[in-house]
Amino acid sequence: LASLSAAMVERRLFESIHARDLLVCFRRCRDEPGHFDEGLAAVSGDGQILSINRAGLDILGIRRVDAVRRHFSIVFESNLSALIDRLRANPLACDELVVNGRRLEVRLRGQLPPFRLAGAESKPAPRRPASAEPVTLDSLSTGDARLQAAIDRARRMLDRDIPLLIQGESGVGKELFAQAFHHGGSRRKAPFVALNCASIPETLIEAELFGYEGGAYTGARKEGAPGKIQQAHGGTLFLDEIGDMPLNLQTRLLRVLQERSLTPLGSLRAIQVDISLVCATHRNLRDEVARGTFREDLYYRLNGLTVTLPPLRERSDIRQIVAKLAAVESAGREPVTFSAGALQAIERYGWPGNCRQLSHAIRLAVALLDEGETLITEAHLPEELFEEMPRTAAEASWTPAPPECVYSLDEIGREVTRRTLEAAGGNISAAARLLGISRNTLYRKLGKTMGRAGDTVKD
Repeated sequence: LASLSAAMVERRLFESIHARDLLVCFRRCRDEPGHFDEGLAAVSGDGQILSINRAGLDILGIRRVDAVRRHFSIVFESNLSALIDRLRANPLACDELVVNGRRLEVRLRGQLPPFRLAGAESKPAPRRPASAEPVTLDSLSTGDARLQAAIDRARRMLDRDIPLLIQGESGVGKELFAQAFHHGGSRRKAPFVALNCASIPETLIEAELFGYEGGAYTGARKEGAPGKIQQAHGGTLFLDEIGDMPLNLQTRLLRVLQERSLTPLGSLRAIQVDISLVCATHRNLRDEVARGTFREDLYYRLNGLTVTLPPLRERSDIRQIVAKLAAVESAGREPVTFSAGALQAIERYGWPGNCRQLSHAIRLAVALLDEGETLITEAHLPEELFEEMPRTAAEASWTPAPPECVYSLDEIGREVTRRTLEAAGGNISAAARLLGISRNTLYRKLGKTMGRAGDTVKD
C-alpha cells in the first residue's frame, strides 16, 4: 500500500510539473493494463525528452542520462510526428513501437503539436494567455549588469540588417532573448520562426529548413511543404544551436543569406525571402572553425553582433527571476512567497541547467503546495538543491565528540543526532550525509530521539 501510494504521488507530481508538455505514456505489450506502473516521458515541442519517470527507465532498460535531453527519435527509435499523425484522429487510441527489442504499447496525452512535415519535429509557438504581453528586451531586464550590457548592445541593432549571434550555456534563455529582440523591432507583427539545429535528425533538417516539393523524398507529403526560412519571410528566423548544423547545410544556408533566395528540395524554382536572422549556440564557433566543423565564411556572415548571456550561477538577479517565475506558475491561485531558507538554498545552488532548471524547480515547488498554502520552504524544493551543495567548513571538519561520561546507546544516539543537526544548521539532508544514513532513516531516528526535545529541524 505504501509503494502504491508513493507511485501515485510520484505520477501526479510528474503530470503536474509537465502539464504544458506532451506526455508519452507507454508499457510493455504483455503487461496487464495498469495506471501507476506506466512509463511516462515528457517531450518538448521540438521533440526533446525533458524528463522520464523511473518506471519508464525500467521499461526501456536505460539510464536517465541516456534519455533526458535526447531526441525522441533516438530514445524510442521512432518518429514522433509519424506517431502523432497516427494517433491524432483518436487521442484514446494506442500504437505499438519496438524499442531495444521490446514491444511497447504507446499512447499520447496533452495538446498534440501541429507538425508541418512528415517526419520533421517542428517547434510550436510558445503558448501564453491572449492578454499576456509579448516578451521584450525591457522585460528581460531584472538588474544583472552583464545581461543588461547584452540587452543594450542588442537594442542598438534593432531594424538593422545585421545578424545577431547569441552565445551562452544551455538553458540560459537564448531563445527568449531572440524573441525579445524580434518583438523590439519593426518586424514584431511578422512571424518569429524557430528551428533547433541539434534536435532534428540530419536526414530531415534540410527539408525542414528549405522546404520541399511533393514527392521530393520517401515519406514526403504529396502537396509539399514550405521550409522554416520561407515561413519566416518578412519576420525573424531563429536558428538555435547553429554550431550543430551539418557542413553540407552550412553551404546552402550561406548561399541563401548571400542571394536572399532559396530553392526547395525537388524544385527548380528559386523563392525570394526577406528575413532577419538570429542564431544561438552554446559552442565556441571560433574553435569549431579551427576544428573544421564550421565554415569560416559562414561564421563571419553570422557574426554581425555577438552577445553572451551569463549563466544563472553568475547572475546577481536570481531573486527577481524567482519572483517572475513564481508569478507565472501560481497564476490562478493566491500569490506565493518564499522563506528565507528557501531563497538562500536557491542562491547557493550551482544551477547546471540554468534558467530552464530553475523554472522546473519553481513549478515543482508550486505544485507541492497544499490548497490554501502560499509559503514555499526548503521542503518544497527539489532534493538536488541540497544534495549537490558543496560541503561547508563545519560539515567537512566536524566529527562527533566522545561522551565525557558513560551513556546508554540510546543516549549516545540522541547526543550524536543533536550535535550533527546543530553542525548542519538543522538541515536534514546535510545531517544525513554527515551520519552516512538516508534521510528516511534520520527521520525515523528523529521521531525517537528528538520528539520529546521539541527541536526544530529543516527538511
